[in-house]
Amino acid sequence: MEALLSPKVDFVFKRIFGTEDNRDVLLAFLNAIFEDSEQPLVDSVEILNPFVEKDALTDKMSVLDVKARTAAGMLIDIEIQVRDHQDMAKRTLFYWSQLFQQQLKVGDDYHQLHKTVTVNVLDFTALPDTPYHSTFHLHEDRTGRLLTDLLEVHYIELRKLYAQSLGLERRLVRWMLFLTTQTRERLEELAMADPALKKALTTLEWLSQDAHTRELYEARQKGLMTYQADLAGAREQGRQEGRAEGREEGREEGRAEGREEGRAEGAQRKAVEVARYLLTRGIAVDEVAQATGLPVTDIAALTRTLP
Repeated sequence: MEALLSPKVDFVFKRIFGTEDNRDVLLAFLNAIFEDSEQPLVDSVEILNPFVEKDALTDKMSVLDVKARTAAGMLIDIEIQVRDHQDMAKRTLFYWSQLFQQQLKVGDDYHQLHKTVTVNVLDFTALPDTPYHSTFHLHEDRTGRLLTDLLEVHYIELRKLYAQSLGLERRLVRWMLFLTTQTRERLEELAMADPALKKALTTLEWLSQDAHTRELYEARQKGLMTYQADLAGAREQGRQEGRAEGREEGREEGRAEGREEGRAEGAQRKAVEVARYLLTRGIAVDEVAQATGLPVTDIAALTRTLP
């Protein structure tokens, strides 16, 4: 029997939670999250970007998130991350703002905007000294008054579970264990009393036995590793060349101020070169901004200068 694929890989995660046949699985997962944070539950969801096989292609390093809309119009974006890209808060707000503003077309009124929720499932610790499930809203600093409920952000940090878990009676704990447990026996125990979990496990088992799915899974894994290596190499090259250029210019100036300015200018030039290289590899604008430290607006402008 084939070993189970990891549901933490975004390709598999989306096959489980982002298909029309598994809308009930997605609904159960979302209500476990809302229940845990004492938010209202939802009755139904529509998947806005159902999984299609081309999503598995790795050349553009697409973000395999799951976008959904409730019957009341609330928008939800769920993304799983197994590697720390840094600046998670900025990344979260960037994707939240994209989904939020896309609701309006020219001529629409602001009252047509609906609540927009971002769910980040993380296989690393992004927020020290917080529970394994954190929920954020917009509040006034001194009074705690809620400005609006249109923004809601969830961080679910899988690695905190074992240190902070309150027990299997919490539905979200069971789903987190589903994502992290590596033994089939343990997964079967979790699924026994939960029909949605059982269906998710059945989907995972089917995916794990399908040869074509395994090929796509391995291609996605390889693409992700290549992508990380490209980013790490680009960062290191930028740091080394920036420091070298900075030292050279600093020696010519002969003053501490000149050295500092030289480093900054050298690093800036190298950051632009690295950004151009990453853009030609098809890496997304916000990811390039994170890798180089350049503003998203500057990266977007660079794309217009590419051949």
